[in-house]
This record gives sequence, structure tokens and C-alpha cells, in this order.
Amino acid sequence: VSPFDYAGRARLLVPRPFPRPAEPAHPDEVAALAGRCARALGGRTFVLTTTLRALQRIGERLRALLQPCGIEVLIQGEGPKRALLARFLERPRAVLVGSHSFWEGIDVPGDALQCVVIDKLPFPPPGDPLAEARSRAIEAEGGSAFNDLFVPETAIALKQGAGRLIRSETDRGVLMICDPRLITKHYGKRIWRSLPPMKRTRELNEVLAFFDTVEKT
Repeated sequence: VSPFDYAGRARLLVPRPFPRPAEPAHPDEVAALAGRCARALGGRTFVLTTTLRALQRIGERLRALLQPCGIEVLIQGEGPKRALLARFLERPRAVLVGSHSFWEGIDVPGDALQCVVIDKLPFPPPGDPLAEARSRAIEAEGGSAFNDLFVPETAIALKQGAGRLIRSETDRGVLMICDPRLITKHYGKRIWRSLPPMKRTRELNEVLAFFDTVEKT
């Protein structure tokens, strides 16, 4: 049993309406949503992307949106991981945009991090040799690579990303997953059920109201 009061201290938002990940507008909409939340919190936000291409697009767009507000945007690749994290911790008015290396092993307890935005479900990239080899092995035995490999591994990766948010019993915050497939696809519902029991919502206004209850320093 988890010691964390997820239902009372955390929210999970899958926003609607929202473009599908394959649509050209998706990265800019992720940046717009993350920017709105970062402004509401005065920073204190991680944006986790599944690809380096999305990382650059979202990071650049966020910088354009937030620099005029005095919120610094730190982007993976612009400095060592440890230095970026230290900068994020020492300056509350900051947003950190990271890809794979920031999905796990990062510990930011307390009010320094109160929002985690994930751009889409972290399925393995097409053409990944290891994933393809494992897929062939599963299907050779009569299984389904998608259901038996990709969906469970995506659920684990998503939980790792979500785990950046609530790191102590006093933490509060919001997890946003900008991927409608979590709701509209049958496999999305499997992944949805594997996440921590945060209070779920589809409405951004509910999350913004929750932010108002989060103490800002």
C-alpha cells in the first residue's frame, strides 16, 4: 500500500480537446498547455518528451512563451544533466524540458516540482532493433508483440515519468498526459489503470483551480 495520498494531493489530467500525437499541431499544443500551467505555478514544471525532435520543438516554443514572464526554460542538451537539475532546484521560476534521461532517477521532493507534463505515451520508437527482435520472438510463440510487450513496457515507462511528481507524503502536484489515446483506445485504458490513483480529470479548469490550492513561495 502506498504511503502517498494520491487522491487528495495529486491530479491527473488528460486534456480535451487535444490533437493526436501524429497531428502537426501536437507539439505546439503541448507547449501551450505546459506554458499555461508554468505561468500559474511560477515555474515548478517538468516537461517530459518521448523524442528529441519533440524536445527541441516544445523547448523552443516554451522559451518564447515564458521568457517574457521571467520564467527560465532549461532544455536537455544545453548543459550537463546534473547542472540543469541543479539550476532548476536553485531557481523556482524555472521549467525543465527533458527526454529519456529525465524520465527516471530524478528526485525533486517538495514544492520545487508541482507539475509534470508528458507529451505522449512512451511507446518504443519504430525501427528500434531490440524491440523488433523481442517482437519477433513473442510472435513466433503465438503471442501479440503489441499487447504482450509494447503496452506493458509503455505502462512501466509512463509510471516512471509520473513518479517524478510525488516523492514524499507532503508533495502536491498535477500530472498531465497530452495523449488522447489514453482515453480513446482500449490499450490506453489498460495503461490508465496502471497509473497511481490520482484524481482524474479531462478539464484544464479543474487543474488550474487545484493549482490555486497549492502553496506558492
